[in-house]
Amino acid sequence: MSQEVKSNNVIKGGEFVIRETHYNDIFIPEEFDEEAKMIRQTCVDFLQTEVLNNLDRIDAQEEGLMPELLRKAGELGLLGVSIPEEFGGFGKNFNTSMLVADAVGAGFSFAVALSAHTGIGTLPILYYGNDAQKAKYIPKLATGEWKASYCLTEPNAGSDANSGRTTAKLNEAGTHYLINGQKMWITNGGFADIFIVFAKIGDDKNLTAFIVEKDFGGVTMNPEEHKLGIKGSSTRQVFFNDTPVPIENMLSERGNGFKIAVNILNIGRIKLGAATIGSSRDVISTAVNYANERVQFNLPISKFGAIRYKLAEMATRLFAVESASYRAGQNIDDAYEQLVADGMETTQAKLKSVEQFAIECAIIKVWGSEALDYIVDEGVQIYGGMGYSADAPMERAYRDSRINRIFEGTNEVNRLLTVDMLLKRAMKGEIDLMGPATAVANELLGIPDFADADETPFAAEKKVIANLKKAGLLVAGAAVQKLMMTLAKEQEILMNISDILSYVYVAESVLLRAEKLHHLQGGEAAASAYDMARIYLYKAVDQVNIAGKEALNSFAEGDELKMMLVGLRRFTKTEPFNVKAARQRIAQKIIAENKYCF
Repeated sequence: MSQEVKSNNVIKGGEFVIRETHYNDIFIPEEFDEEAKMIRQTCVDFLQTEVLNNLDRIDAQEEGLMPELLRKAGELGLLGVSIPEEFGGFGKNFNTSMLVADAVGAGFSFAVALSAHTGIGTLPILYYGNDAQKAKYIPKLATGEWKASYCLTEPNAGSDANSGRTTAKLNEAGTHYLINGQKMWITNGGFADIFIVFAKIGDDKNLTAFIVEKDFGGVTMNPEEHKLGIKGSSTRQVFFNDTPVPIENMLSERGNGFKIAVNILNIGRIKLGAATIGSSRDVISTAVNYANERVQFNLPISKFGAIRYKLAEMATRLFAVESASYRAGQNIDDAYEQLVADGMETTQAKLKSVEQFAIECAIIKVWGSEALDYIVDEGVQIYGGMGYSADAPMERAYRDSRINRIFEGTNEVNRLLTVDMLLKRAMKGEIDLMGPATAVANELLGIPDFADADETPFAAEKKVIANLKKAGLLVAGAAVQKLMMTLAKEQEILMNISDILSYVYVAESVLLRAEKLHHLQGGEAAASAYDMARIYLYKAVDQVNIAGKEALNSFAEGDELKMMLVGLRRFTKTEPFNVKAARQRIAQKIIAENKYCF
């Protein structure tokens, strides 16, 4: 499944904006091997037999049901896909764990409970725990005997997590830390056996992490939160009242908690993006089923152009996010293999490889959650009045999707982080951003390239992608040069730049997937992928132009502004394309298959 790694070819996180990627250097989901497909099918079968026929019971939070479902999932190995075999897991690579998140993502509240347990609940111990901690906790978490949760957020510390007020004070005997504080929005809180708790020791600037067992004592909770969606997910406020935690249960080093939180959230972000794929796939299939069955004016509503537009647009956005997700997942796997080959210890390499692609993780979190929100909204619309009924399937999907734009850092925070991380890497010399940005600025002073168009497959679209990258470099470079130290305060401009970068990444990902399918399966087999790539790219060009204009108009003026707007127009051009006909072809294929079939 993984591709050969060459050290001079491994792309760095964020470099997509200044480097061209060859289709052979990405992974597409069509390449998963039989073992990975079997793991995915096990997830799908588990949802069918244990979860989807019990959704009302789950949403009612029937006593003991969710922990029992997690235990059953553990028996099948679904909680330990990425856990090393020595601790009772399957030891699979990162992209296979993405595939599990994708498959389970259609499981509504169960998907939230499982992802919290396997991700933010288990990974801090797996990645930062010492040998004794891993030996004690990981096997029981892998089987589902013990359930895990993660206690970071506080009433006054959400996105600004490091400002938390929970304290940890060493007792007089020097044997235990006494933890005091309040945590909120704790997923799995109502039944968790293990809490990963972040607290400050003394006057420390940064948090420290602890492994807290519920049976240590001093742990109390508020009743379950009443939420808009994911009603079956246990969400509690958790209070620690002189909770005694043995000193050996400090996780990693003192003051390292904030770093743990940030790195684990990177993983959570991209896994959330993967989970939205499974949710989106299920919603599209449900919507097309209804569109084929619902008759109005003596025709199934799937015959009407307005409905076909919706189905095609839903499918295109899903296909694009899926393409970007597994591209980034393979990048993480490749980086891990290279780091290990260079001599880095395996656990450290796993952390470093994800950290390397934190920019892409943030993009996929934002794009996946917003694609799912669009898809469920259109799903409700296709159902019409029945879409608003709690007796029909779209109501739950609509409510449950909304949290994803808040989970794992709000989408606004993630947009800001995308640009912040890129600029910081440029300032550290890890990415040469300003060199290419200067080259683009100089290009505006030159004569446009009127060379004959390359008519080989995908050449025209690749040129559009290259120009969109130039548009991003133009806007970002000008903003840095003009605003300097005040850019960090210009959140609207930063979000404009983030959207440009994100459209570039996702549009390039879906085009590379189509190109790879073309070479693997032939042009006819890849026709739908090519249609969706062109549909998505057509939209990306317009959106990059809009975001670019908004940014440039907000800080430039006069002749300088006019010149940059001319450059932006030059870099956001595309040949005419009948997007309606392409959407019709996509919709007809979905309708004929009566499901999302790509």
